Amino acid sequence: MKMMMPSSEAELAELVTGLSEPVRIEGGGTRGMVIDGAALGTSGLSGVALYEPGALTLVAGAGTPVAELDALLAGENQRLAFEPMDHRGLLGTSGEPTIGGVVAGNISGPRRIAVGACRDHLLGVRFVDGAGQVIMNGGRVMKNVTGYDLVKLMCGSWGTLGVLSQVSLKVLPSVETEATLSVAVADLHAAVAAMSAALGSPFEVTGAAFDGQVRIRVEGFAESVAYRAGRLREILGAHGEIGEGIEAETSAALWRRLRDVEMFHGSSGDIWKLSVKPSDAPEVIARVVPEESLLDWGGGLIWLRVAEGSDVRAKMNDLSGHATIVRAGTSTRARLGSFQPEPTALAKISAGIRARFDPRGVLNPGLMEAVE
Repeated sequence: MKMMMPSSEAELAELVTGLSEPVRIEGGGTRGMVIDGAALGTSGLSGVALYEPGALTLVAGAGTPVAELDALLAGENQRLAFEPMDHRGLLGTSGEPTIGGVVAGNISGPRRIAVGACRDHLLGVRFVDGAGQVIMNGGRVMKNVTGYDLVKLMCGSWGTLGVLSQVSLKVLPSVETEATLSVAVADLHAAVAAMSAALGSPFEVTGAAFDGQVRIRVEGFAESVAYRAGRLREILGAHGEIGEGIEAETSAALWRRLRDVEMFHGSSGDIWKLSVKPSDAPEVIARVVPEESLLDWGGGLIWLRVAEGSDVRAKMNDLSGHATIVRAGTSTRARLGSFQPEPTALAKISAGIRARFDPRGVLNPGLMEAVE
């Protein structure tokens, strides 16, 4: 079926108004969405409407490629500080990641522990709801709001409340350099302890992951990075054997690999993403016994590669947190649901909000609803 591809917000509103069947909203097509229905693409809603480097503000169409924004920002020595991951290698997809897709999924990378998630950098949104109405919320500065905070609501709603047409973002300056310390530890408990020690220090850690070794990142001016890395060596020496430091672009390349979970690329099995208390990470992995695992955010984010059809949530049982299927077959998604089921009261609220913004149920229907 041919994809619907509006080239303006007005055309998008007209298309949504005239829908007679559900649609799958697609930006760059990189996140492997599996939803019945025709495709409604947003790549035609592309381009930078406003960029004010001095105000650290960027306004862009939802279909604008992230790579295009990265290049623009780099020219002014700035960046999207929440470093959104690129799913293509993990999911075997093609296309170009778009900023609307990043916002819709609240896609955030390793630096989230220091600067916050995508939603913390989102200033404003424009979108078309399921009734075809154009809605605007927020602006180009951070401020308090009353009523629905639609900016936060849309970020992470995965297109179930509306089709994003434009987003406004806070950007931040790039850094002069970075360095990564690697620590060989005895086990997962030691890994979490080492990451916690680094994150609990005053030395402004911007990355704390475990991929077989503990990886601790610091960024900033060269003299500051050298000093903080030296002090962190003193702290981390009590937790394991510290290897030679990794600096500058070599460090940046390592964190891109961690961000994109490159160790799982080209592998078989299902992939899950878990959000848990860092102290629970070793217990979760011991129960699930995955083929491979990667810890990020100090152990609060766990990536797992497991056998096809595995029910990771059942194995977590009484442990708090939530588990999301990132890659699995259609039958597994149908049986388990992609997203963690919500408590009954919260699920009722969520369903009510979706009904308010998409009364006909035409936008990514069923994507975030629990399996019966």
